[in-house]
Amino acid sequence: MKLPDQISPTKQKIQIPTCPGVCVYPEQWVPLTSLENMEQVEYDVLIVGTGAGGGAALWRLSEQWEGTGKRIGVVEKGDLLLPTNGMNIATMDPERFLKYYYTVSKSPPQYPSPQVYALGGRTLFWTAVSPRMHVSEIANWPVTVKEMELYYTVAERIMNVTHSFTQGSPLTEISLDRLRKNGFPEATDEPIAIDLSPTKFGVVNSNAFFSSITFIAHALNRPFDLAVNASAVQVLVERNRVVGLKVMSPDKKPYYLKAKTVVLSASTFGTPQILLNSGIEGRVIGRYLSNHSRLVGTGLLHRSEFTERLGPLRILIPGTENRPYQFQIWGPGNFAWVQNKVQPLKEKWEVKFYGSGKVESRFENFVALDPVRRDEYGLSEIQVHFSYSEQDEIVIQQMAEAVKQASAAMKTPLLSTGGQPAICLLPPGLENHEIGTCRMGDDPSTSATNRYGQIHGIHGLFVADNSVIPTSGTANPTLTTVALAIRTADYIIHQLK
Repeated sequence: MKLPDQISPTKQKIQIPTCPGVCVYPEQWVPLTSLENMEQVEYDVLIVGTGAGGGAALWRLSEQWEGTGKRIGVVEKGDLLLPTNGMNIATMDPERFLKYYYTVSKSPPQYPSPQVYALGGRTLFWTAVSPRMHVSEIANWPVTVKEMELYYTVAERIMNVTHSFTQGSPLTEISLDRLRKNGFPEATDEPIAIDLSPTKFGVVNSNAFFSSITFIAHALNRPFDLAVNASAVQVLVERNRVVGLKVMSPDKKPYYLKAKTVVLSASTFGTPQILLNSGIEGRVIGRYLSNHSRLVGTGLLHRSEFTERLGPLRILIPGTENRPYQFQIWGPGNFAWVQNKVQPLKEKWEVKFYGSGKVESRFENFVALDPVRRDEYGLSEIQVHFSYSEQDEIVIQQMAEAVKQASAAMKTPLLSTGGQPAICLLPPGLENHEIGTCRMGDDPSTSATNRYGQIHGIHGLFVADNSVIPTSGTANPTLTTVALAIRTADYIIHQLK
């Protein structure tokens, strides 16, 4: 057997350049900056917290300051948890979503309002319901109705708020018709922050249900520094002017970050905690804590009264000047939103009525520092002092009667199920709509910040979260928080020109 001669390797050199070596990519899904590096920078604005308020402020500042060379820093107490609203995850259903939320959250002592310490904050678990406050409520605020209209419009645009989530759903359309004809003419399709636009030109709507992660994604088009697991413990002030922030790392090492402006967006509980721990004076800081009262009613609908395909039920009966509460009506059962879960065929389905009652803003409801207990970073823990007033209890009774009227109008009789009464009141705090501990206003004796969210008497120190909302109204607060945070960002931009 004759084997072919071995081919000699070519002497000719390849003209194509060699690819560089394998790149080492960071493990996280968002660019992070170390506290060591952030300590070397003086920031024009330093934001504490990445929930709705902090995310909105970051987005607006980064958008408006493109190409200006302004430096923005962000510190988040928590770690990376979810890269999107939990409702966007294929394996989630409403029951599993709620269980996971309570697993990863932590409530203040004796006040069951779950707080989420993670990038994105509680927007990772909110239901995306985004109504505006009624104009009669805003009329008593230090912000004009016209100005709020403007910033609501901006917020709704960036959050993709729509009334079309249940468009074409027979269950919602028939139920709306029944409500409107029987005493609830203001009933409407629930406004929800969800991107329903079709994918085109390769643009993917990966975060359909909105969360603050979307704000962060938009902001990544411009440079900013972000550190997680960075616990802000003290605002640094010299001669009534902000100069920076003391931040603790997980290994208990302090870092001193320099900033011309600090925006606290650490939540209704976290923001006053930082302010009080910093020795910031103000008799109202931590006071006027408010939260909607939460009433739940359970009704029963008969499938035979509707078309073959039910669709989801998502209705809002908004609060008005004469109605000090709102209702969200969800169903059928746990199918107000679904992804891959198959809806079983059933003759009878539960419908939920979730009432949110207006609660008075009172000095007697407040957050204070615990004189003894401190967290792992030496920050005093908080104590929550809250109770309903006589007027609050009247509103709760009115809500209960209105649930009966709404269920009758929809032909969904109330029933007790699973050991739960047909109508029940949740303990204070579980509405997750806490506001007011740094409320805005013109009078320092009744407000913690001015009308732009700046702490009275401290130049460059701002608040942009639920805590600045002056009164509870009846609407879910997130859209209002975002609108006010964008407004505060615009004011900062004007001040730092």
